[in-house]
Order: sequence, then C-alpha cells, then structure tokens
Amino acid sequence: MDAPADLTQLFTTKAELVSAVTVTADSMAKALAYVVEACEKKDACKLLLSGCEAGLSAPAADLCQTITQKTIAAPDLSDADFAALGNLCEEKGFRLIREGLRNHLGGIDIAVTRVDAGIAETGTLVLRSREEELRIATMVAEVHVALLPVSAIRATSQDVAPLLQEWMRDPPDYTSFITGASRTADIERVLALGVHGPLELHIVFLTEA
Repeated sequence: MDAPADLTQLFTTKAELVSAVTVTADSMAKALAYVVEACEKKDACKLLLSGCEAGLSAPAADLCQTITQKTIAAPDLSDADFAALGNLCEEKGFRLIREGLRNHLGGIDIAVTRVDAGIAETGTLVLRSREEELRIATMVAEVHVALLPVSAIRATSQDVAPLLQEWMRDPPDYTSFITGASRTADIERVLALGVHGPLELHIVFLTEA
C-alpha cells in the first residue's frame, strides 16, 4: 500500500530543506536509469585524480587513465536488479561493484541502496546496514542514491519504532538515520558538505507495487 500523498509531499519538503534531491520513479528500471544518469552527470572522483595533473612517469600516467573510470557501488540490490544495472553501466563504461568496497575507499562515485523506511516529519531515511559493504558504500561515496518505496514512509519517528523493535529481536547490527547530505560546521562555524559522508543525497521515491 502506498503512503498517503500528503506524507510523501511532507517528506519531500523536509528532505529538500536539507539539500536532498528528490525524484519519483514508477518502476525499478526507471530508478536504475536515474542512478546511471546521475553518475554520468557528475565529475569523476577528485580524490583519486589528485596529482594526475603533474608531470608523471609513463606507468603513473597510465594509472591515472585507468582511475578515471567512474564507479557505482550497489551492495544490496537483488541479483536481477544488479544485473540490470550492470547492463546500463556497461553501456556507459562505468564500473559496477557490490563487494570488496574496502579496495575503493577513495573512488566510489555513486552508492545506490534500498532503504527500509522514511520519516516524513524530518525527511529522514532509515537504513538497516547489516553488512559492512553497505556501511562503507553509504559513507565513502560522493553521491548516495537512496531508493525509498513510498509504502515505507511513516509520519513520525514513533511510527518507525515497531520496525526497530522487530530488528532488535535479532543479533545487534547497525541502523543508520540519514537526513540530507553529510554536513558539519565544526571548523570556524563554516558549513561544509561531504566531510563525514556523501556530498549529495538523492532520494528516489519508488511508487511501484
């Protein structure tokens, strides 16, 4: 069952107030196409490219050529969705990974994840990160694209409590509450984005059944 339209609208308003980008997709195919489009529009990760503008030896120059390939991490997609995204990435020349993310800590352009719930009153995503690969993806990617089924949107944090209580019956794991892109003002009270996580958060509302 879909969330009431007013809850989705409230979530959109609150999320955009903290710099999130929101879009709607009526199928997973369209959501995955959006992921690839977002990757295509962004510049390659700047951290990996640092120093490539300097005079380099031939082997180092060759390495700089290889690391310009953009990378998308999708650690929790189903096999079918991962394969479909892989076909789209192949057409664009993007690298798609779902494991071994520790080897890409400085070079993940897009992380795409399915989230478990949304809290409309704050525009917050709730993500049960049981696997390390999922935690790494949502921390080190430059852009996080979160797929949120509209049926999983709840009005308040109290409405999400039963879900959290259900998870607590299992061995402890890691649950993330994500509101907007990563930001801090620790340094001279100047707002900086992307210091402790992604520079951008894109939320795709999935309206399919």
